[in-house]
Amino acid sequence: MWAALKARLRRSPPPEPTSVAPATSDPSPSAPSVSSPSAAAAESAPRTPRPSTAAPPDGIFAEGFFGKRLAEATVDEVFDDLEVVLLQSDVALPVIERMRRDLRKELAGRKLRYGVDAEEAIRSCLERSVRGILARPPVDLPATIRAAPRRPYVLLFVGVNGTGKTTTIAKLAGWLRGQGLSVVLAASDTFRAGAIEQLLVHGERLGIRVVRQQAGSDPAAVAYDAVEHARAKGIDVVLVDTAGRQHTNENLIEEAKKIRRVVEPQMTIFVGDALSGHDVVEQAREFDRALGIDGLIVTKLDADTKGGAALSLAFVTKKPILFAGVGQGYSDLRPFDPDWMVRRLFAEGTAG
Repeated sequence: MWAALKARLRRSPPPEPTSVAPATSDPSPSAPSVSSPSAAAAESAPRTPRPSTAAPPDGIFAEGFFGKRLAEATVDEVFDDLEVVLLQSDVALPVIERMRRDLRKELAGRKLRYGVDAEEAIRSCLERSVRGILARPPVDLPATIRAAPRRPYVLLFVGVNGTGKTTTIAKLAGWLRGQGLSVVLAASDTFRAGAIEQLLVHGERLGIRVVRQQAGSDPAAVAYDAVEHARAKGIDVVLVDTAGRQHTNENLIEEAKKIRRVVEPQMTIFVGDALSGHDVVEQAREFDRALGIDGLIVTKLDADTKGGAALSLAFVTKKPILFAGVGQGYSDLRPFDPDWMVRRLFAEGTAG
């Protein structure tokens, strides 16, 4: 994302900072100055900047009389130009407005330290804004499962077709087992042709039991059987796959509600495709309204060169991103790290 933002900045007229003159003017070059030894020593000694609680830790802002001031109108003009790139990068409008407020608050009227240009300052402020948007209390899923008073811990997965939901469930099952937890899978997607067989293949590869019935069976009954099996066998976690459904399909949404009523999952997770762009935000919003979601998994982030979808999902839903899908292998599901996402969004070589 940053590569496109930087290119846009360099096509635009650069921000014109207003120089602030020091309290006393410099002596004329043609008139040499005479100073005492003590004054010369003081002049050669390194200046210690005054501490400031208001300045960000990267020190892009100047204190006192020295520095270059950016006008608020200039900041707004620059951001108007950047807004085009943000929209093209799948950043939702509410996120863009938040970033605009953050940029204006940090830059407008502030004085940049000499040696810091406007591009560097804009990047630094945008990074802080993105990090603030992604900041959520971390969710340690294994610790949450172990601390739960009721066994098994049931995770219900929802999302639209084609997001990689079933494969993501298999990846998470393998990851949880690697954390020392026992897992069973519920093949409650009895609607899509081949969905049960797909989950069975994953279960066989991972050595994890899959509870299933015939295609067309009641999905809630399958989920119930899986929970009862886990309870009888002392299994820690049940992962419930459901039919991929458009958020506008009322019949399938009602089916998901029935599964929720029957198995009472401790956590409902929306699986969203980063390549879906702005659509994934509306999908998550509607699933949250209909079912109530507790967390997000964003898939295909390895193929997403824009990066705005994950940012928008976190901001609009106010839900934590639990995991990021970064490849096809079972090990390519990683606990979400906001710092990793910020580094990726602002990498110099990232396209788009």
